[in-house]
Amino acid sequence: MAGISYVASFFLFLTELSLGQREVTVQKGPLFRAEGYPVSIGCNVTGHKGPYEQHFQWSVYLPTNPTQEVQIISTKDTGFSYAVYMQRVQSGDIYVERVQGNSVLLHISKLQMKDAGEYECHTPNTDEKYYGSYSAKTNLIVIPDTLSATMSSGTLSKEEGEPLTLTCEASKATAQHTHLSVTWYQVQDGGGSQATEIISLSKDFILVPGPLYTERFAASDVRLNKLGASTFRMSIERLQPSDQGQLFCEATEWIQDPDETWMSIAKKQTDQTTLRIRPAVKDFQVSITADSLFAEGKPLELVCLVVGSGRDPQLQGIWFFNGTEIAHIDAGGVLGLKNDYKGRASQGELQVSKLGPKAFSLKIFSLSPEDEGIYRCVVAEVVRTRTGSWQVLQRKQSPDSHVHLKKPAARSVVMSTKNKQQVVWEGETLTLLCKASGAESSLSVSWWHIPRDQTQPEFVAGMGQDGIVQLGTSHGGPSDHGNTRLEKVDWATFQLEITFTAITDSGTYECRVSEKSQNQARDRSWTQKISVTVKSLESSLQVSLVSRQPQVMLTNTFDLTCVVGAGYSDLKVPVTVIWQFQPASSHNFHWLIRISHNGTIEWGDFPSRFQKKTKVSQSLFRSQLLIHDATEEETGVYQCKVEVYDRNSLHNSRPPRASAISNPLRIAVTLPESKLKVNSRSQVQELAINSDTDIECSILSRSKGNLQLAIIWYFSPISTNASWLKILEMDQTNVIKIGDEFHTPRRKQKFHTEKLSQDLFQLHILNVEDSDQGRYHCAVEEWLLSTNGTWHKLGEKKSGLTELKLRPTGSKVRVSKVHWTKNVTEHSEVAIHCSLEGAGSSAALYSVMWYWNRGNAGRKMLVHLQHDGLLTYGEEGLRRHLHCYRSSPTDFVLELPQVEMEDAGTYRCRVAEWQLHGHPSKWVNQASDESQQMVLMVLPSEPTLPSRICSSAPFLHFLLFCPFVLLLFLLISLLCLYGKARKLSTLRSNTRKEKALWVDLKEAGGVTTNRREDEEEDEGN
Repeated sequence: MAGISYVASFFLFLTELSLGQREVTVQKGPLFRAEGYPVSIGCNVTGHKGPYEQHFQWSVYLPTNPTQEVQIISTKDTGFSYAVYMQRVQSGDIYVERVQGNSVLLHISKLQMKDAGEYECHTPNTDEKYYGSYSAKTNLIVIPDTLSATMSSGTLSKEEGEPLTLTCEASKATAQHTHLSVTWYQVQDGGGSQATEIISLSKDFILVPGPLYTERFAASDVRLNKLGASTFRMSIERLQPSDQGQLFCEATEWIQDPDETWMSIAKKQTDQTTLRIRPAVKDFQVSITADSLFAEGKPLELVCLVVGSGRDPQLQGIWFFNGTEIAHIDAGGVLGLKNDYKGRASQGELQVSKLGPKAFSLKIFSLSPEDEGIYRCVVAEVVRTRTGSWQVLQRKQSPDSHVHLKKPAARSVVMSTKNKQQVVWEGETLTLLCKASGAESSLSVSWWHIPRDQTQPEFVAGMGQDGIVQLGTSHGGPSDHGNTRLEKVDWATFQLEITFTAITDSGTYECRVSEKSQNQARDRSWTQKISVTVKSLESSLQVSLVSRQPQVMLTNTFDLTCVVGAGYSDLKVPVTVIWQFQPASSHNFHWLIRISHNGTIEWGDFPSRFQKKTKVSQSLFRSQLLIHDATEEETGVYQCKVEVYDRNSLHNSRPPRASAISNPLRIAVTLPESKLKVNSRSQVQELAINSDTDIECSILSRSKGNLQLAIIWYFSPISTNASWLKILEMDQTNVIKIGDEFHTPRRKQKFHTEKLSQDLFQLHILNVEDSDQGRYHCAVEEWLLSTNGTWHKLGEKKSGLTELKLRPTGSKVRVSKVHWTKNVTEHSEVAIHCSLEGAGSSAALYSVMWYWNRGNAGRKMLVHLQHDGLLTYGEEGLRRHLHCYRSSPTDFVLELPQVEMEDAGTYRCRVAEWQLHGHPSKWVNQASDESQQMVLMVLPSEPTLPSRICSSAPFLHFLLFCPFVLLLFLLISLLCLYGKARKLSTLRSNTRKEKALWVDLKEAGGVTTNRREDEEEDEGN
């Protein structure tokens, strides 16, 4: 049908073409078609002036030879076809269908992969002249058939009205964009009838029911669902006899051509499934069940069940008691009760209901002797007539159900614990059960506790028949029974629960069960006892601290495990763990961390470095402390403290029930063993003067980890008794440090170190000269940086010696080897001479270095007279103490103007010859020689008077402090004399005043005058 609609649209388009000139048109390509399926390609010619019926010739250009025309078929010439297509044309696999005189269709019934190519439709000219186009081409692409459709086959037997579900798997793997449509079909038994479409999902994803299933689809009786990319499920809710037959699924793959027309390119059908439908069963049976203890005052429920019948039958139920109808429910659910039972139902004593389509219930909430008898139910299947009444189709009756009330029996009481154990741990819950036997009745209970070492019982709790609970008191006040709870599990079982038990809850518990008797004056009661022990949590608590690594390497990780042992480990009681630490330098434990039983973590006031490198994990009775990047600061003693709480402590602030401290555990943090190895092979290098050389320091193996290396280069001159001098050092932080003997600008430029790789270092020596001759070696140190920023030296290895020699140049310096010893007096002057044997070369310059040492002390450079005349001193203070000069061409002098006792020792001189070398020329040390040792002995000078005075400390102190003492004594004496003179003057003045009182007033003026003169005289004195 899709092909015919396409052809119609194609030729409708062709009729709109211009008729002015000949024009041949074919379908627009490319056309994708699946292998093994037919294809039709239309061709039309318009604008011709010849006969109405035109001829058509079809050819193809295959991809293997795009320029070679291969003729397929012609409407004019039967011999037009090439041999490759001749057989298929003759068999009718390929043919041309004439639609109109000027329009045809090329049909290929079964496509092959080799049919792919560019197809050309050609019309021979029937006009007087050529005008227009006579052929047109389109491209046909043949793709593999990837469509698949599967469904489980077999035979299904269903009952009428039952549901049916079938699943079809349809998938494709076409590279091009295609759509799928899925259709379900049914074929009636016999095989001669055509397939009937049930429902389909179109290529546009629209559900379309078959003509015979339209109403059922609208009623949702027939559905089709897509469950995934390739799963399609058809469902029929209620099967009908007409659904019987063969069912299968058909999948169709569609592709859209360039002219936007959808074409079917592949189609697959699944295997068929046979569906057999059995007619619905109409007959049914009725049974009755009773649920009750059949005791007075207890409920009774009778259920009437219908077994069989059709699907969703319309049923009505009727209840009979001792042959008399007492209630009925019709098919519409309308309830009807007889007079006696209508009153009981209104008072809530009776209930009649329909539990389901095939179940009816009669419930009596409190049995009495008048309810004893025979019960029966009758069920009728009915249909509603056109008048609206119910018509009975069939009626069935249940067997009789006899109801007899049981007589009360004798009772007994059994008392037990919930877990069958009479020993509980402190803080746990104690649950006691008290169960009465016999017929069901209303009971009351009271619980009593007799503590150990006591005889008087204490009331704990009680429950009356009405369910009201009363808690007891102890010693006249409220007892600690806020944690006591009394429950009624069923009519005969009572449960007493005491949470957070204490040691005082141990003892004997008594349960008293009472029952009211209508025929007796007193209630009947039964008693039972049980003994209970509450054990202390602290009695079995043990804590141990262990570690797999008591010896820890620096920067490694170590763990400590706190293991709690207790007889109640299965109780899952909350535990608080406190980790404590005593550093090696302290006598007290510090609180590190506290992991509370409620999940909170608190850090102590100990240095916060632990927080950054510590991980804590904790389970029920186990706590682990994991410390990363260990340093010496973690060396010390650890211990853990454990506090045990009751299980309800998460919701209150109760104190711990028990606590214990573990054994102390000492952790020692040590440095890891160094694995450093350095190449110890010695070698000799012989070089030309003024050349450059390299000395290698090769590391054969090193320790694992994040370690740093320090490289130190040493040099020992050729001279005897020469000590090792540090040239330079590249420390573990890659900082270069120059040795004390190599701080001169010349030597700084001469020596350089370089790191070629992780395990190879070089010392570069530029412009080698005579003073560079000697032995060299490197010292390699391994350093480890701890997390607190401290460097730790793990090990040190020295390399083999590299001896550096210069090839002979002809120059030779000889220093006099005369052994010289001199005794001088302290504070005198001395001159030490260093002489050359021979005049030497006139083109050479000379430098001299003076050395001094005493005892086991190392050799010290005093002064260096360079070849250019510059003087450099080993220490700045020596500049004023000694003087170095060249007294003649062959004589060098070290002069000490004033010898001190400290100047005694051995002196040596080393003379070097310098000559011009290279271009541009520069002075190079090419030879040197060293003198024999020259011994200077300093004798103390004879003491003089000042020296003797200064040499006696007490006498010197006397001379210093005596003048001050005499001066102080003289000053005190003068002050005393002055005080006495002042006192005498005051006495004389007072005496004169007394005498003046007897003088006559006439002489007052004279007296006054004389008094003033006396005063002036006194002041003068």
